Amino acid sequence: MTSSTAVAEETGRSYVLTHLDILESEAVHIIREVAGEFEKPVLLFSGGKDSIVMLHLALKAFAPAPMPFPLLHVDTGHNFPEVIGHRDRTVARHKLRLHVASVQEFIDEGLLRERPDGTRNPLQTVPLVHAIREHRFDAVFGGGRRDEEKARAKERVFSLRDEFSQWDPRRQRPELWNLYNGRHAPGEHVRVFPLSNWTELDVWQYIAREGIDLPEIYFAHRREVFRRDGMWLTAGEWGGPRDGEPVCERMVRYRTVGDMSCTGAVDSDATDLRAVIAETAASRLTERGATRADDKLSEAAMEDRKREGYF
Repeated sequence: MTSSTAVAEETGRSYVLTHLDILESEAVHIIREVAGEFEKPVLLFSGGKDSIVMLHLALKAFAPAPMPFPLLHVDTGHNFPEVIGHRDRTVARHKLRLHVASVQEFIDEGLLRERPDGTRNPLQTVPLVHAIREHRFDAVFGGGRRDEEKARAKERVFSLRDEFSQWDPRRQRPELWNLYNGRHAPGEHVRVFPLSNWTELDVWQYIAREGIDLPEIYFAHRREVFRRDGMWLTAGEWGGPRDGEPVCERMVRYRTVGDMSCTGAVDSDATDLRAVIAETAASRLTERGATRADDKLSEAAMEDRKREGYF
């Protein structure tokens, strides 16, 4: 009998790591590596579940000390009020620094133009790149996961962006044995994805284990919605509904959160974490594939946006 086994039997404690322990350990390691290697990191925070989990991991990585870098939110102006409210409460509760890059301000200044379809998700790239340059951030944490979409599945944990914030898949670096290469030239920066190896189910199971608070729209509730392109959308100032798109009240929830114009709800009766986990485990569609219209603009929509500087 090994000494560790004897100790475990004597104390009644288990030293076997669960898959969530392993994922958490990997993410915390990545976050600490960035804090030690880069001068001005920033964490992208939208108030969505993935960025909330990423923030939880970052707070845990440095506790009891304060988190050593700020948050950045690219605000489309068409966000769900519940999500913005949760964002502001989270920032206040943890006394965090928040930078907001506003798509609406860029439109008002004539630097961006509204799209005919009303969606602003593709317009986030310019304010994001401007904020990175303005504040000289050299590492940007994102909540992307490889299971979400095929372009994200191709990206490394440390993803080098050139001086124009563009992504070149041919310049990706090997990451053997969890060794991450953060070297970059002046003007370049690195996008970092601590949740790369997580799945949507992992995220929900971790939220349940850690007791993490989320915006209420992630759970089933009655909501006025209308049907467009096979999705239930919420009416708003972005331009919906059109003629012939009747509004009805349904029991729905959101699997992912983005711009109101392109983020659809799903029919659901999952009002608590246990029900959401069961529903997620039974799903055969990724959250973005089921509810994000901006990913359906073309076969390579996400990869095209990533090449231009998108998350």
